[in-house]
Amino acid sequence: MTLAELVLSVMFVGLIAYGLFGGADFGAGIWDLLAGGTRRGARQRDLIERSIAPVWEANHVWLIFVIVVLWTAFSGAFAAVASTLYVPLTLAAFGMIARGAAFAFRKSITTLGMRRFLGAAFALSSLVTPYFLGAVVGGVASGRVPAGIAAGDVVTSWVNPTSVLGGVLAVLVCAYLAAVFLCGDARREGSEDLADQFRVRALGTATLTGGIGIAGLFVLRADAPLLFDGLTGRAAPVVGVSVLAGVAALVLLVTRRFSAARAASALAVTAILVGWAVAQYPYLLLPEVTIEEAARGRATLVAMLVALVVGAVILLPALWYLYSLFQRSPSAPAAPRPLAPASPGGAAG
Repeated sequence: MTLAELVLSVMFVGLIAYGLFGGADFGAGIWDLLAGGTRRGARQRDLIERSIAPVWEANHVWLIFVIVVLWTAFSGAFAAVASTLYVPLTLAAFGMIARGAAFAFRKSITTLGMRRFLGAAFALSSLVTPYFLGAVVGGVASGRVPAGIAAGDVVTSWVNPTSVLGGVLAVLVCAYLAAVFLCGDARREGSEDLADQFRVRALGTATLTGGIGIAGLFVLRADAPLLFDGLTGRAAPVVGVSVLAGVAALVLLVTRRFSAARAASALAVTAILVGWAVAQYPYLLLPEVTIEEAARGRATLVAMLVALVVGAVILLPALWYLYSLFQRSPSAPAAPRPLAPASPGGAAG
């Protein structure tokens, strides 16, 4: 493995982390949108808010990490992506801003109308943001982002069959991850009925995602043949791992083993992302810019690796503690201490 590939691999780990944690975060907002009316969906929305409130800001650390590494170590590729796909990237950024603001402010608003407005803004932003991010991935993976500043078409680079497929799959995967995660959160709180509701949603979303994924192969064969050849060629074993992990997750959901289902679901999503990377290797921008050609000089890559190691020592333990802290089962309330019998004089003894 070359130095450039090592730096890119570390960046890709951050992308996977964002896909899992940020994806579940977005998916929770999608289920907030589909929870139903104010009263009927109140318990589901309360569970969603308790689940994501402690970690939703931390999840976006991974996106910032990916952007900084790409910008610093592969600046030419970053410039090509940002200038060609600036429309969906800008829309995704607005979606994140609107989503965060709505989620933060709706807690302090007392009027029903404004709470509904902010709730709708949060939920709709959670739906459209992963779509635009998936469309960006589709534009890159289908070879519609050539090297150079704004060298690609600013419309067809993300309005095309592969980008639409990427956007739809991104939304479905986010919803699936969130449903699986919320099953465990509901059980941990003792709400078995909510766990069953999200279990049914997870199973339904997984089935729909699998069906669209299979149909998407025909889309890729027609619209992105290089990616299709990679996925069905050298990346086929990795895609197979994703399929097997997805089937295992379904079995675990059916048998209500939610913790294990989380792990299997995470493996399935991780494997499909790794499959994309393997299918595209050695190109960073299909079909002409390789990883080595896109990388900056050795001094920059070494400095980036040193910074990543130092940052990981500080960041990873803090994130691990944050996630583990809020995954603990709530402690049972302490039993009230019995009052001491009154003394003959009337005061407590």
